[in-house]
Amino acid sequence: MHKFKIVAAKNDQFRVQFVYNAEVMVWSENYASKASAKNCIESIKKNAPGAAVVDLTKEETGKGYRFEIAASKNGETFVRFVAANGEPMVISETYKSKSSAKNCIESVKKNSPDAETVDETAKSA
Repeated sequence: MHKFKIVAAKNDQFRVQFVYNAEVMVWSENYASKASAKNCIESIKKNAPGAAVVDLTKEETGKGYRFEIAASKNGETFVRFVAANGEPMVISETYKSKSSAKNCIESVKKNSPDAETVDETAKSA
């Protein structure tokens, strides 16, 4: 089951994760406010399904909301979802095969719009 999680980060900040079962597929930078983390989730739900896929390893370029397949320093590939302003919103782990990176993109596109959001910072001790 796919879902978004809002999790605690360092210095009283918040991070977004998109998970399938127990596997974190993509995660965000740290946000100072929970509202910003929620905005990230809503933007992914709205913009990911129709976003272009740009393969930077083939020197492709793109504008607007888009998924980028990029090369990591170790020669593997990773995925990032980029906002219209060019800022990365979420990134993935590195993958040995580009097909795994493409599968990650397709999963986010297909499953993010209907994914529930779980706020893990709201749990009481």
